[in-house]
Amino acid sequence: MLSLKRPRRTAALASVGTALAGLLVGTLSATASHAQDQSACRPDGLYTTPGVDVPYCSVYDTAGREKMGADHQRRVIGYFTGWRTGKDGTPAYLAPDVPWDKVTHLNYAFAHVGQDDRISVGADGPDNPATGMTWPGTAGAEMDPALPYKGHFNLLNKFKKQHPDVKSLISVGGWAETGGYIDENGRRVDSGGFYKTATNADGSVNQAGIDTFADSAVAFVKKYGFNGVDIDYEYPTSMKDAGNPKDWALANARRGGLNKGYAALLKTLREKLDRAGAADGRHYLLSVAAPSSGYLLRGMETYQATKYLDYVNVMSYDLHGAWNEFVGPNAALYDDGKDAELAKWGVYTTAQYGGIGYLNGDWAYHYFRGALPPGRVNLGLPYYTRGWKNVTGGTDGLWGQAKTTACPAGSGLTTCGDGAVGIDNLWHDLDDQGKESPAGSNPMWHAKNLEKGVAGDYLTRYGFPAGTKLTGSYARRYDAGLTAPWLWNAEKRVFLSTEDEQSVKAKAQYVVDKGLGGTMIWELAGDYGWNAAKGQYEPGSTLTSAMYDAFKSAPAYGARRATTDLPTQALDIDVSLTDFPLGDSNYPISPKLRITNNSKTTIPGGSEFQFDYGNSAPGNAKDQSGWGLKVVRSDHTAANNIGGLKGDYNRVSLKLPSYQSLAPGATAVVDFVYYLPAATPSNWTVNVGGTTYALAGDLARGTTVVDPGGATPTPTPTATPTSTPTSTPTATPTGTPTATPTGGTCAAPAWDTATAYNGGATVSWKSHSWKAKWWTKGEEPGTTGEWGVWQDLGTC
Repeated sequence: MLSLKRPRRTAALASVGTALAGLLVGTLSATASHAQDQSACRPDGLYTTPGVDVPYCSVYDTAGREKMGADHQRRVIGYFTGWRTGKDGTPAYLAPDVPWDKVTHLNYAFAHVGQDDRISVGADGPDNPATGMTWPGTAGAEMDPALPYKGHFNLLNKFKKQHPDVKSLISVGGWAETGGYIDENGRRVDSGGFYKTATNADGSVNQAGIDTFADSAVAFVKKYGFNGVDIDYEYPTSMKDAGNPKDWALANARRGGLNKGYAALLKTLREKLDRAGAADGRHYLLSVAAPSSGYLLRGMETYQATKYLDYVNVMSYDLHGAWNEFVGPNAALYDDGKDAELAKWGVYTTAQYGGIGYLNGDWAYHYFRGALPPGRVNLGLPYYTRGWKNVTGGTDGLWGQAKTTACPAGSGLTTCGDGAVGIDNLWHDLDDQGKESPAGSNPMWHAKNLEKGVAGDYLTRYGFPAGTKLTGSYARRYDAGLTAPWLWNAEKRVFLSTEDEQSVKAKAQYVVDKGLGGTMIWELAGDYGWNAAKGQYEPGSTLTSAMYDAFKSAPAYGARRATTDLPTQALDIDVSLTDFPLGDSNYPISPKLRITNNSKTTIPGGSEFQFDYGNSAPGNAKDQSGWGLKVVRSDHTAANNIGGLKGDYNRVSLKLPSYQSLAPGATAVVDFVYYLPAATPSNWTVNVGGTTYALAGDLARGTTVVDPGGATPTPTPTATPTSTPTSTPTATPTGTPTATPTGGTCAAPAWDTATAYNGGATVSWKSHSWKAKWWTKGEEPGTTGEWGVWQDLGTC
């Protein structure tokens, strides 16, 4: 492991004395690391594997912030793709081309899930880009002979030795390889991928497949020198026909269970990486590429799996594209109240939506901010374009339309957007018939040449004839309200949504101002630099350098989830959301909110719970259970989100009904209703006997679990999973709560299905005491729901 973090020594230096000195230093370092309180470095809200002393301090400081080097206050995560090898004649993008001093993390795209449920990059051999390919004669691409593999993995590790602060992750999945993979002959293999590995045909969790994958992933990162795993599963949502059309037949049949499988996948990966990290003395990272679309997130059940992740990379792009006719920005930062697609569906006029437009990066950030500190969220930036031809209406094409029935073969669409082609579609994919898939997809360096009227000398390498001329001019336009540039060719009626230095600098400033962890780039090969000798733009690092410059002197990112002081004492209470309506039937969003008392203290009727949910959803949540749920504070109170959402949260209050206590081991259920997607509620408190406590299930930093109804309170390390709530607060509650009886022996007669019970009758059943609220016969206690006939009096 250490060899990846410093240059290799020559044989001449490896003397006995040097070896003994190194051994002594290593021993002292290991002892110091072992003595350190690792829980002090755990990020706010991050789940810890039970019984494992995770070496968080190898990656995080004592504020729970990632250590990335003196001049890297924020993350710059670049996706490095395996297919730009140059072997097909198009420009290569290799490890020597990476701006190593400007990035903090590299995600290698992609590995896939094989038919055996194991992680794979294909069979070894000289044609395998990841592990076997070489580039003789290419400066900087000489292989490191000390490594037992070649290819991109060899070069990435070679350069990591020179830049030891840069971390690398293996990214698994992607659009083309979530439900299958591309074999060495370029053919797709419909293996089922994540859909099959994580979820059985009946919708249940495929734990055996998950275990196989996770074990193989841990072995893979150790074998090839990666610092963690990035999961790009597109998409474990209950919304029908989401993701690659080639996966629909398999995925649609499993829709109801995809999110449960996804959560189990990430939990299992977290735990196996934690155990491996404890053995290796290093913390392994786990991240995801997460969708930003409100449509997809609506079917992802508040993304409860965020607690297993070091951070989330938000794909805050592909917000508009040629899959439909609405011409707009690929990656707008803000809503402007004019989005034609949102207008069609009544988002601006339907009262429950609060006028909030959700196809923008700011909304997507606030979705994840509801569950995470800002520093565990990274804003995605596209280094590629999307575009349409034959655009009508709009302002220089913006919010116009371009519709066609000539959709790509295999797209699953009968009508779609009229995507740009030819010289306006340099990075095009092929459809199922091997024809160009219209999308207006170009690296940003090509788009800059179009803007300057330059037909670059690389065009022949992409199949264009020598002497190809541009038709019309590509005028740059910029909308500051959206933070979105584009190119408009009035002669061809072509609209290309772009990024450039102005938009990237504005987004970098947004990251700094909001305290985000940083940015994620898809993909590094699209960045540009000016070649004065040739008079054209080529692959470079202009945009990445702009982000580095913005971040190097920025303040540290926001490591605290709560925006107000919360208690330092916590009760062992957990919260989960279940029973989400699925697919197109899930509006309004109405899950069951389950509060489970794992402590020895009975929570008396009338006790008040409070929590925050992100203001990606308006402050009009309600309950249908009679708990009197109300929003007591909204950080964003405007009638829309033009220019961005203000603040982060809506604060909610709800009270246990006066006649219902929450005994040890019991669960109370609330029918929770809200109207736009929001991530898992956080920053929970409960007031018992006049004292306010945090909830252990909230996984916050800096709390001590107490049990007023049981033993004397004792401090619990932050890393213990049942006792890891609230971000370092300053206020400590005072007063002593009154202990409430927690139930006794099962003295009541056992429930009998043939007996009629009047209101007030008590029975025992399955180690709980139950009280009938009204006359009942044949209704089994524990099956009638929280508002059914049987009231749970607690364990006995």
